[in-house]
Amino acid sequence: MLLSSWWDVRDLGNAVSGLVDALQDAGVPNGVIYSIAALLGCLGIIAFVGATAVINIWVERRLIGRIQVRKGPNRLGPFGLLQPVADAIKLIQKEALQPKSADGVVYSLPPILIFIPAILAFAVVPFGDKMVLADLNVGVLYLLALGSTTAVLIFMAGYASNNKYALLGSMRVIAMLISYEIPSVLALLGVVTFAGTMSLSGVVDFQDTYWSWLIFFQPLAFLIFLLGTTAELNRTPADIAEAESEIIAGFHIEYSGMKFGLFYAVELVNAMGLSAVIAVLFLGGWWTFGVEKVIPGWILFIGKIYAVYFLLIWFRGTLPRFRMDQLMAFAWKFLLPLGLINVLVSAFEVLLWTEYDISAGVILPASVVVNFALAAVLIVGWSKLMMKPFTDVRRRPHLFNEINVPLPGEATPEPAG
Repeated sequence: MLLSSWWDVRDLGNAVSGLVDALQDAGVPNGVIYSIAALLGCLGIIAFVGATAVINIWVERRLIGRIQVRKGPNRLGPFGLLQPVADAIKLIQKEALQPKSADGVVYSLPPILIFIPAILAFAVVPFGDKMVLADLNVGVLYLLALGSTTAVLIFMAGYASNNKYALLGSMRVIAMLISYEIPSVLALLGVVTFAGTMSLSGVVDFQDTYWSWLIFFQPLAFLIFLLGTTAELNRTPADIAEAESEIIAGFHIEYSGMKFGLFYAVELVNAMGLSAVIAVLFLGGWWTFGVEKVIPGWILFIGKIYAVYFLLIWFRGTLPRFRMDQLMAFAWKFLLPLGLINVLVSAFEVLLWTEYDISAGVILPASVVVNFALAAVLIVGWSKLMMKPFTDVRRRPHLFNEINVPLPGEATPEPAG
């Protein structure tokens, strides 16, 4: 009983497959079976997203507290674990105010609709071999399309608030999206070129087949995608859309109560979604060099998600906020050229692999060495080139024999002549 396929907890999809087989044997119509399986998958995703959103409030505040040499939440419950519950109760009790001059319908929709792309992104993420709700053959393109819709909703929130600071913050989001979407797409293009598929499950299978994570073949793409999508998430150090020191609170300045709480919660959900995508594309997803045969792959996958999520928290707790011009320059002058070079090099390596029938045991190790060396040279060299206007200053001091500055109490010398 414990060893039957439907009870095998190494892949929770086995339980769903067993249920589907039982319903088919019972003569249940296929449409009903499909609806039940889809409903179970949706409930699983919503449960995962809801649980992690609540947990991550405590995790993020606690870790940032340790990074900044303070305790973080520690009053409610053991180790402050009940602090997210207290925050939720506080936001629910607060009055949700709305400006008289705001567009009522458009103003109220963004806090609700902004959760839709965040949750839909998990539909194509494979938590295990059989644990994926929709295994699309264009999964990467699907994720890019969902990422673009968030900016529209944020612009709706800023525009409908009828507040100049909110509008300015929402327009900053549009500028960031246009600037950082291009490097992010180029980074994913390198991954798709190497894996030969846009299916996320197919990318995991590629890493399983060649016994290596794609981060070794695409280190530059990993860095570009991580930095580019961090800016798109509107998290520190790229949270200029809600910079308190510049534009009060940005696009959600006029939102209060649970409407503000929804904007805050979706930021955590988006961070988890990004971490899951990075874990799939660059860290093997549920596959971990055979360890998934001992430890369930979905547990390993969640561990990888939180490893990437820790990097995002680390960024937030240590790095200062960029200025608007610095953020734009970093995208167009640094990430974009590196992304183009990475795509060209990846395409050339795949061309050698496929056209000249070079063994994978030769081309893949060579690609690892070449790509890591190229990433190091480009990052260091391009950084020095970018910083030259700021570091090209005179190092030798100018000496003056006399400085004609009067001391307090002395008369100002009369000019000669």
